[in-house]
Amino acid sequence: MNSHFLYAALDAAEQGWAVFPLRLRDKRPALHGAEYCPGIGDCAGGHRKWEERATVDPDRIRRAWASLPFNVGIATGPSGLVVVDLDMPKRQSKSSADTPSGVTTFAALCERAGQAIPTTRTVRTASGGFHLYFTTPPGVRIGNTAGRLGKHIDTRAWGGYVVAPGSTTLAGTYAVVDNTAPLPLPDWLYALLTPRQASRVLTAVPSSARASSYATAGLNAETASVREAPEGERNATLLRAARALGRFIAWGDLPRSVVEDALQSAGECIGLPSSQCRSTIRSGLNWSVARNQQRRTA
Repeated sequence: MNSHFLYAALDAAEQGWAVFPLRLRDKRPALHGAEYCPGIGDCAGGHRKWEERATVDPDRIRRAWASLPFNVGIATGPSGLVVVDLDMPKRQSKSSADTPSGVTTFAALCERAGQAIPTTRTVRTASGGFHLYFTTPPGVRIGNTAGRLGKHIDTRAWGGYVVAPGSTTLAGTYAVVDNTAPLPLPDWLYALLTPRQASRVLTAVPSSARASSYATAGLNAETASVREAPEGERNATLLRAARALGRFIAWGDLPRSVVEDALQSAGECIGLPSSQCRSTIRSGLNWSVARNQQRRTA
């Protein structure tokens, strides 16, 4: 049984995709967490998470799958992949049978965009959904998204991973249904997944509420710092950025919605969950606005 999963891992690595072990019959990483880090091997220089430890080295892969039949995870960011995850609705009631799936939502998205459904490498998931594989544009770093393209459609890139074909969970097996080489990410999909830049957001703001050049520069600098934040410091960097920008809201230089949109996009771009971004941004802005309003009225 081990050889089946080992071959699945080696097959992915031969295509240049970095892999790491997932728990047996599960989708969660099989690697130790930070609290149990032994500080040896890959972690000799400090704890390394699954994305950093994913590898294409066949010797490391053979060692990792030598003892247990681990499922296989593909770290999409280091592999230069963007995977569109077309999920199935939860079957909890009769009414859910009428709920559109990710497949139907994506087909409608393609139709609205005037595009054909891309023919690319496709994997059927254990739940009956599909993973569409695309290669990332050169020099571009794209983060995960959840629902940005539509209901039951997520994307996995930097900060994310997908279960490789050949892996098995209690719900079923992941299997290749179209072995076509992954297409480059279409321009129209890339445009939908690219975070909105501050300058583009500001163009929608009435001229009377437009930011000063100083405030705009500050917004661009802080969102850039979030997008470049290293793993382990991303949420803290987002909080600092929100606190730094809150003063412009308090002083009337920037609309709060502009700041929230720009920071939300930057946070999601680096893989932070959407709900976590909103909570962190709200906390940082509320703290800063309250302090700077007090100073202004003093």
